[in-house]
Amino acid sequence: MRMRAIKRIGILTGGGDCPGLNAVIRAAVRTATRDHDLEVLGIQLGFEGLLNKSCIPLTNELIRGILPKGGTLLRTTNRGNPFEFPVEAGKEDRSALLLRNIKELGLDGIIAIGGDGTLKIAQRLFEMGIPMIAVPKTIDNDLAATDFTFGFMTAVSVATDAVDRLHTTAESHDRVMILEVMGRHCGWIALHSGLAGGADIILIPEIPYTPEAIVESIRSRQKEGSPFDIIVVAEGAKRVGGAERYIDRRSKRLGGIAYQVADEIARAINLEIRVTVLGHIQRGGSPIPFDRVLATRFGKAAADLIAKGDFGKMVALRGEQIVAVPIRDAVSNPKYVDPDGELVATARSLGISFGDAL
Repeated sequence: MRMRAIKRIGILTGGGDCPGLNAVIRAAVRTATRDHDLEVLGIQLGFEGLLNKSCIPLTNELIRGILPKGGTLLRTTNRGNPFEFPVEAGKEDRSALLLRNIKELGLDGIIAIGGDGTLKIAQRLFEMGIPMIAVPKTIDNDLAATDFTFGFMTAVSVATDAVDRLHTTAESHDRVMILEVMGRHCGWIALHSGLAGGADIILIPEIPYTPEAIVESIRSRQKEGSPFDIIVVAEGAKRVGGAERYIDRRSKRLGGIAYQVADEIARAINLEIRVTVLGHIQRGGSPIPFDRVLATRFGKAAADLIAKGDFGKMVALRGEQIVAVPIRDAVSNPKYVDPDGELVATARSLGISFGDAL
C-alpha cells in the first residue's frame, strides 16, 4: 500500500556505459509522463549527481531520437559510491548528504540503472528508506536474477564480428590470433562470441587453463591440416593455480591476459601469434535490436513499478516475461558459466578446447 502520492521521480545511470541505456531512459520517461503523469528528473553522473544536485528535467522533447544511440544521455561514473566517496584523504561516507538532497529535490522515487555495484548501492539506500527501483545493466550478463541483461547481445555481436575478421587474416598468414574480450568473473561474452565465430579455443574465468593444453590443441589442429587458430579469452581468465591478470592492481583493472597466453605458448609452437584486445569497443556504438527491445521493456516496467510504489524491486527477464524481483536477490547470486552446462558441452562436441585438458 502506497503511503504517499508519487509525483516526481529521478532516473540515474551508474557504473560503466552500455548499449541500451538511452533506450531504458526513453521508455521510462515516456511511460512515467504519459501513463502516470509523473515529473521526471535526470540525475547526472550516477549517484554523484545526487551529492551535488546535478539534475535536468527529462521531457519527451529531450529524449527524442536517443533510442539508437549508445552511451547514456545522463552520463555515468563508477566512482560515485556515496558510502565510499573518494576524497583527498581517502574515502568518506556521504550518504547523509545524499539523503538530504533527495528530500530537497522532492524525489518520491528513484530508478537506478546499473550493474552489480550500482544495484548494491541501490539496495543499501532502499534499506535506509529511499524508495528505489533497479534496472539491471551489464554487458557481462552476470546477474542470476535475470535471463539476460541489455547490452550483452550487442557486446557479443561486436566480439563475433571481430572473430570473423580475425579468421580471414589468421587463415591468410597461418597465425594464432588471440582475441581478448570483456568478462571479469564470468565468461559469457567469450563463450557466446567464440561459439558464434567458430573459435578453436575459448578461455573463461570459470575453467582455469594450462598452457600445455592450449599448445596440445593447436598441435592437434596442425596434424588435422589446419595451420591457424583463433583463441577467444575473457579478461578474467586465469591459468590453473594462477591469479587474474591486472593492468592496474590498485584500481583492480583487469587486462593483459591475452598477452600472457601468447607468451606462455610462444616457445612451444612454430606459428606466429598476434593479440587483439577489443576493450571498450564492446561497450560503444548503437545497440542491436534485441537490446533496444529488452531495454525498452525494462524501462516501461520500471516506470510502472515506481508509479505504484512497489519499491525495492528490480525488473528482470524470465523466459518471455518481464517480472519484478527483490534487488537483494539480484546482487546476492552472480550468474557464472556452468562448466558442465549445455553451452560448454556443445562447444566441446564441436572440438573447441577450454584449455583444461590434454
